[in-house]
Parts: sequence; C-alpha cells; structure tokens
Amino acid sequence: MPEDKEQSITQNSRRGFIKTTALAAAGFMIVPRHVLGGKGFLAPSDRLQLAGIGAGGKGESDIAGIVKGGKTDVAFLCDVDDRSAATSVKNFPKAKYYKDYRELLDKEAKHIDAVTVSTPDHNHAMIAMAAMQLEKHVYIQKPLTHDIYEARMLTEAAKRYQVVTQMGNQGASGDGVRRLQEWYNAGKIGKVHTVYCWTDRPVWPQGIAWPTGKTEIPKELNWDLWLGSAPDKDYIDNLVPFNWRGWWNFGTGALGDMGCHLVEPPFRVLDLDTPIAVECSVGSVYVGEFNRGYFPESCPPSSHVILTFAKTDKTKGEVKVHWMDGGIKPERPEELGPDERFGDNGVLFIGTKGKMICETYGKNPRLLPLSRNSEDNTAITIPRVPGQEDGHYTMFAEAAMAGYGKIQLSSPFEIAGPLTETLLIANLAIRGTDVQRKDANGNISYPGRDMKMLWDKANMKVTNFDDVNQFVKRQYRKGWSLGV
Repeated sequence: MPEDKEQSITQNSRRGFIKTTALAAAGFMIVPRHVLGGKGFLAPSDRLQLAGIGAGGKGESDIAGIVKGGKTDVAFLCDVDDRSAATSVKNFPKAKYYKDYRELLDKEAKHIDAVTVSTPDHNHAMIAMAAMQLEKHVYIQKPLTHDIYEARMLTEAAKRYQVVTQMGNQGASGDGVRRLQEWYNAGKIGKVHTVYCWTDRPVWPQGIAWPTGKTEIPKELNWDLWLGSAPDKDYIDNLVPFNWRGWWNFGTGALGDMGCHLVEPPFRVLDLDTPIAVECSVGSVYVGEFNRGYFPESCPPSSHVILTFAKTDKTKGEVKVHWMDGGIKPERPEELGPDERFGDNGVLFIGTKGKMICETYGKNPRLLPLSRNSEDNTAITIPRVPGQEDGHYTMFAEAAMAGYGKIQLSSPFEIAGPLTETLLIANLAIRGTDVQRKDANGNISYPGRDMKMLWDKANMKVTNFDDVNQFVKRQYRKGWSLGV
C-alpha cells in the first residue's frame, strides 16, 4: 500500500478518533504488508474473495465500491430477489449466486475472506454475526442494526472474533468531519452545548396503516427469506425494494436512514457516548375530522427528538442534540444571511463563542457567519482518507487484506456500534409515543408523549418507562436467530 495512504488512515477507537492531532504529530509506523501476518492475513499476491449479501440497490454500489479499490474478486453474490440482483449478476458473471445467506456461508465459508451486508435493516445483525463467527471481515450498510441489543452484540463480537469491520456511513471517511474537528479543537466556536440535526426524510410512506388484502408474490422474490427475522406478514405491493424503511418490523425510519450521516459529526467532534436521556414529539396523523390515526406498526411522518449526553472534555456541561425529520428544521441562525442557504439536511453546532454547520456526510463545513471562512487559516492537523467516500470502501479492502488490527478505519463497529445505539435509543422515544394505556373506565392515554426517558447503558434499558424496553431486543421469528 502506498505510504501516503497508510499515513492518512483514521484511528481505530471512538475516543482515539478525536485525538488525531497527536497521531499526526507523532507519525505512523509504516510496516510492509508481507510482514504483518496475523489472523485474516492474505499474502500480497492474493486477492480478497468477497461475498456480497444483498446484491441490489445499495448493495450494488457497496460491492462495486470495494471492487473499485482493487485486489478484490466478487466470488459470491446472494440476494432473495433476482430482480434486485440482476445488475450485480451481470457485472460479475464469475460470481456464484445464492438466495439464502445461510446456504452460502455453510457451503462456501472456506472460499470467503469478507462479506458485504446490504439487506433491509431487520436482517443485518444475524447475517453479520454468522459471518463474524466464521472469522470473515464484514462491511455492513447503515444503520448497523435494527435493535439496540443487536448493535451491542455486534460490537462485542467484532472484538471477540478479531475481524475487520466497517459500517457504510461513508461520510465518516470524508474531509468535512475532519475539518469540523480541526476548527473545534482550535477553539473556533468555544464549547458546544447544543446541536441540531435535521433531514427532509422520510421520502417513503410513513404514518399509515398496513395495507389490507393479499398480493401475489413475484416469482423472482423469496418472500420467506426476505422476511427473515421479522414477524410473518403477507406480501404487499410497494414494500420491496425501498418502502420497508417506514415500517418498524423491517426498518428504522428516518433516523436509521439518515442519522448515521447527520449525527455522526457531533458524535465524533464532541466525543459523545450513548445518551443518558431522550424525549420527543411526533407529527400527528389524522383520519377523518379531528381523529388521530393510530398506526403503531409505522414510523410517524415527522419527529423531533432531544437527546441529552453527559459532559465530555470537549463540551460545556451536558449536551443537547436535537434530531428533526419530516421537514422540521431549527430556527435559522442569526449569523446566516437571509439569502444564504441553510439546507434541507444538515447539522448546526452552537458553542459558547460561535457556530458552525455542515451538510449530509459532514460535507461543506462552514463557520458562521460565512465571512469567517475566507479568512480562516486553521492548520490541517488530522490525516485524511484518500478518496474520501470512495476511500471508505478502499480502506476496508486494504484492512481486510492486512488482517485485524493492522489498519485503522473510520467506522469500525467499536465506533459504529455506539453511534447506532444512540439512534436506536432515539427511536425508543419515538415508539414510546404510540404506547397506549387504558384506565378502569376504558379511557386511553399515551404516557410516552409527555416523558423524558432515562437510559441505563450498562443494562440496556429505560429505567422510568418499562413499556418501551420491549423494543430494545425484539423477538425473532421462529427458525431465525442471532446466534449468540
């Protein structure tokens, strides 16, 4: 690997990520790959043998991204829907094709070095766990998992099985988040106390009832395999391949889709851990005049979640991170001119001495007012990942070739796990707004809509509203297991 690439790799722990000024000053030890050895090591003459599980949609670009970095052969493809997999099958005609990941791993494990997991959220964890238990390196699409428990288990498993891991939040390898860190470390905005993250998602149906009736299953789709760990449901139109995101049985809503891109910058810049408390309000759905729709299977059309984080060395006391989706946006900063773009998706940091903003993936970072940027001369102190988003894939392939612990990545599970837990804790509060209680007279109340939920990280539970703890670890459908 070229020396400039190895010197640009980010560090391999969440807290270590923000200390890269020291790393940059100290430099990196350059070790030729052929002397690295260790578990998962491949000789330089060998090529990474990749299995793409979930070969269509985002999986198609994940597989292509890793191959683009070089020294990777797509040896196997796996998808439950032949329609979705068609382009990848065409692009990699030598790859052997499977529909069931269990059969793939059972028959071909000795021929696989690494896997990509790009399925709907509800099947991420069990596929990744099965691969890691076979000591295969894993690249998994965001969000890491569907449930908090799954995120914790995958984080622990990556260390236990000593495999290279990376979550597909490509902005983690971008220059933008590193520039935000450099500004913050240089004291440009003082100590942050409040952050706003907002998105125009969902761009798929939410806040609706599950359709009635039964639709014929397309012949190319194995519906039972698609359901996987989720409860039994009849197939419905317009769910596959995209709109599953708005249903709790399968997806994680706007937070799962965009949170890994938008919450990640404050998570890293401020050295945040999982929150200590969460509260929220959601957009109402109306069916008929003045009648609120009650659709607990579906994510709400919009939400505003407030996450409280404990003080870190980087913050002024506790930090409030506001998540807003469905088109809800924070108040426009007074430092931003009336014709200067605020954006439909973004992050706003508010510190004791100033503010800074960025867009999705941490792109286009700017100090406020914007006039500050033309005169900014803050030194570049944090190593960059060559190729940025493309490099997110390339460095995974490089790390898998080198073996566990040899190359530091931007979003290994030890970083991606706590970030994913944070987003799913926010989803606990959202789901809590639909928890119903009935009194002796049959009157219905929704206590979760007026509550600040307190999070116990060690025990993975909300301590003051037990009703939502059922969502921390869901029940898998019979015949499916996380394998721990």
